[in-house]
Amino acid sequence: MSNASPLRVCVCGGGNGAHMMAVLAASRPDTEVKVLTLFQDEAERWSKALEKGEMTIAYSKEDGKNQPDDHAKPAAVSKEASEVVPGSDIVLFIVPAFAHEEYLKAIAPYVNKKTVIVGLPGQPGFEFQCKNVNGQNMVEECTIMSFETLPWACRIKEFGQTVDCLGVKKYLAGSILHGKAVPRKPPLMSLQALLGPAPEIKQVKHFLEILLMSYSFVHPAILFGKWKDWDGKPVNSEPLFYQGIDEFTANLMTECSKEFLDVAHAIMAQRPNVDLNAVQDIYEWYLTYYKDDIEDPSSLLQAIRTNKSYKGLVHPMKKVKNKFEPIFQNRYLTEDIPMGLVVFKGVAQIVGHQTPNNDLLLEWGQKKIGKVYLVNGKLDGKDVAETRCPQRYGIETLDDLLNGKKMPPPIPVFEITGTEISDSA
Repeated sequence: MSNASPLRVCVCGGGNGAHMMAVLAASRPDTEVKVLTLFQDEAERWSKALEKGEMTIAYSKEDGKNQPDDHAKPAAVSKEASEVVPGSDIVLFIVPAFAHEEYLKAIAPYVNKKTVIVGLPGQPGFEFQCKNVNGQNMVEECTIMSFETLPWACRIKEFGQTVDCLGVKKYLAGSILHGKAVPRKPPLMSLQALLGPAPEIKQVKHFLEILLMSYSFVHPAILFGKWKDWDGKPVNSEPLFYQGIDEFTANLMTECSKEFLDVAHAIMAQRPNVDLNAVQDIYEWYLTYYKDDIEDPSSLLQAIRTNKSYKGLVHPMKKVKNKFEPIFQNRYLTEDIPMGLVVFKGVAQIVGHQTPNNDLLLEWGQKKIGKVYLVNGKLDGKDVAETRCPQRYGIETLDDLLNGKKMPPPIPVFEITGTEISDSA
């Protein structure tokens, strides 16, 4: 990339991942970075913090690599899309899935057909949501990329100034849907250049692979396994989240994973030209992506319990006097169900495949968050319009699902409140 033609990047978000990406991208040569954050006064706070000087990524030294810290800062931070989006080659969504619609609506007037829109991560239904934004079919016009997770584990140390990088993934799987126009810069090569040598980007063969490898049952299964028989009385301590799972929960995850695989196989059986063979069993996935962090790989139960990346993480809890109660209005349910399990259920419903174990989690979880999505095994609930399931976008057949041809305007959805977006990725 020449100095006369920098890669222009817009990072959407104001949380941990957005901080990390803003510094990382700005530290690359021939790259101009701007930030769009819509949450309350984050843009003003971030801009004020930048007056002190460059931002810093402080890398963990526990892995023995002693990677030098990165220092850089974005060219601008704003809550007005008109100030930071126009001319962007890449727009990176690094916000929770429930905030995607608000950001898509904000950027829609300012992107062109050569813009690459990246969900980092995209989460299930990202492509469906991009298909009709303010009447604009962004999938048809722009290149859309969606990735399975964040590339790193990171935490803001000082807002607008320092972010701690706790770990970097080795691999990152993603899908790409090409629009009508050829992007000004090669999408995959450009994103890899922004990330650096790690994680290594691996492109999957079909966007449904990313949807089916979301494993959106994991968090609901852990909550269900722990709290399904809870008597409502406060507990003495905050239980470990991942490392506290039992054999029942691990077995439930295995059964849910089989249903995800079965749906992938059902799609390939009905459409042999579609390759979804990259979809893995949840146990295989853990062994692949957390190979160096798992101390005991003998089973899914032990792989999760002994995963060093999960050390010390506890259930979402609130303190009641000197004891604790679970908080069910948390992103493990409020995001992983409408932007995860419900989307998968919608795909399974189209394929005609039953998913009793995932249905169990969906029915339990929807009660905990006060929503109705699943009724008598079908997505007929009153709150389906708030989800990203394919049915919301008029997708009712397998051809519609694979080709995205039937796309009437989506059912109106509730306005996202700013308070929910503050805990961004």
